[in-house]
Amino acid sequence: MTFDIITIFPHIFDSYLQESFIKKAIKSGKISVNIHDLRKFTSDPHKSVDDRPYGGGLGMVLKIEPIFRAVQKIIKPASASTSAKATADKKASARRGKQKIILFTPRGKKFNQQMAYKLSKLDRIIMICGRYEGVDERVAKNLADMEISIGDYDLMGGELPAMVLIETMARLIPGLLGKPSFLKERITKSKGFLEYPQYTRPEVFIPKKGIKWKVPKLFLSGHHGKIEEWRKKHGRAIEK
Repeated sequence: MTFDIITIFPHIFDSYLQESFIKKAIKSGKISVNIHDLRKFTSDPHKSVDDRPYGGGLGMVLKIEPIFRAVQKIIKPASASTSAKATADKKASARRGKQKIILFTPRGKKFNQQMAYKLSKLDRIIMICGRYEGVDERVAKNLADMEISIGDYDLMGGELPAMVLIETMARLIPGLLGKPSFLKERITKSKGFLEYPQYTRPEVFIPKKGIKWKVPKLFLSGHHGKIEEWRKKHGRAIEK
């Protein structure tokens, strides 16, 4: 899967992409993450990506022109010859059904585990990160396939939601977090996610004298069948 992120703050992602399982997924070729600096798609000397909104209002709004150019650049790769370009365009057109252009906005559809599962089946996801007061509405109406929100709150931009989407979908790659059976154990029939209590050593933790926090005896029995039943009983299926 390829993730393309359009942002005016490309370096926000530097440390995130160089840590933990995301770094491992990129290094192993399981995912590819491309960061596109929106200012490189401007045409004026000042690299302007925003302007005052029509009708007045607080703040500035990201302009449609640089976003349109960035999306077109990603969708239509450059080619050395006309015939090669035609072939590339044909392949891109054929694959377009396996890619989505996502705009992050508080008005968007709430992101959840089931949506992550569906999106993880795509080949490419192009993410547009808004900033300031918002994004020209023509981006939502004419460029984006989906508008997504990660929660009922307002952020400064779409960069954090982009990281959330990448991490949530990367977890669904078989073998990335361990044995492929991991996904079968944790994904529910409705493509949600089963979250259950976990314990590790020490068997007894004493935060202060007279207080003991113990691991349930069942987990010390080695009876994996009963432990599995306990997890299903006490776990919480994250379906929405």
